[in-house]
Amino acid sequence: MSFLGAGSAGSATGGSTGSELMNDITVNNPPEDSITGLSFSPHQDLLAVPSWDKKVRIYEIDPNSGNNQGRAMYEHEGPVFSAHWSTDGTKVISGGADKQVKIFDLATQQAQQIGIHDAPVKDLRYVECGPTNTQVVVSGSWDKTLKYWDMRSPQPVSVINLPERVYCMDTSQKLLVVAGADRHVSIIDLNNPQQVFKNTTSPLKWQTRCVACYPQGNGFALASIEGRCAIQYVDESEQSKFGFSFRCHRKTPTGGNATSLRTSAAGDTLIYSVNSMDFHPIYGTFSTAGSDGSFAFWDKDARQRLKNFPALDTSITASSFNKNGTIFAYALSYDWSQGYMGNRPDYPTQIKLHGIKEDEVKPKKKR
Repeated sequence: MSFLGAGSAGSATGGSTGSELMNDITVNNPPEDSITGLSFSPHQDLLAVPSWDKKVRIYEIDPNSGNNQGRAMYEHEGPVFSAHWSTDGTKVISGGADKQVKIFDLATQQAQQIGIHDAPVKDLRYVECGPTNTQVVVSGSWDKTLKYWDMRSPQPVSVINLPERVYCMDTSQKLLVVAGADRHVSIIDLNNPQQVFKNTTSPLKWQTRCVACYPQGNGFALASIEGRCAIQYVDESEQSKFGFSFRCHRKTPTGGNATSLRTSAAGDTLIYSVNSMDFHPIYGTFSTAGSDGSFAFWDKDARQRLKNFPALDTSITASSFNKNGTIFAYALSYDWSQGYMGNRPDYPTQIKLHGIKEDEVKPKKKR
């Protein structure tokens, strides 16, 4: 069976048969500690993986067979919290607990520091700013700043002071969304990157865990530690018409599970953090992955879950679609949601590759 045909189709209601993950392929030589992110190159099937073991690894993946091998590796002086690709796919940028922003050139296999913060760097992205699409790296830190770096100068080209520590960020088109502590959310128009376009508060009651921008650049999804997602739009008229929030990554003792984004099963509920969200590059549907060890695919426009996968006995800490949406990578590792008590010696640290079937991610026809 080919890698891209792996798994079973599952039911139209988004249910799980339990066999869908049997053919998922394990990446060789994974990190030695918890995985903090997964990022596919926009041009090749190369996967960048930052980790608590202070390293960023880059894996090469055959999209037909799923065969994979390490292509490169470089180090920070502390745990690495984020790694992402340049727009042209020739470089990887990364940041972490050593407060440094680094850039790694795939051709020369050399890494260099291009920026520094006063506290750990939690997230960063490669962005194109202004009418000329000037390419810069933007980094967000627990020092409550957002800094832009142009790689040719040790000083940031611009600094934005934020109301709180940065927890996560994402970008699409000219939209940059930065989510921080105390549920703060800062929306930035990259046509005017030096200032915040709009400061707002997450509609979710608990700490923001991840954010993902829509491919069209007109809005974003937020997710929290309380197993909830919020669908948000920048334009207020769109928000009043299309914005909503829903529950996910929750378990009921009876095994009940909701397929609609509007409802959830009744009764006692175990609630898990949503650790990662990603939008499909072709269909614009999206994934959520959580501390319950499961991931699911959703259609925000139809307000429907497309596909739910069986839970694994391990937290999923990160996820990513490849450039054409045929592979979904997910990281199994400890996320500290159970405190130090949950960090047992045999806890797995793995990266898995799921070959996507079209009917798992393609929007259903509207009834």
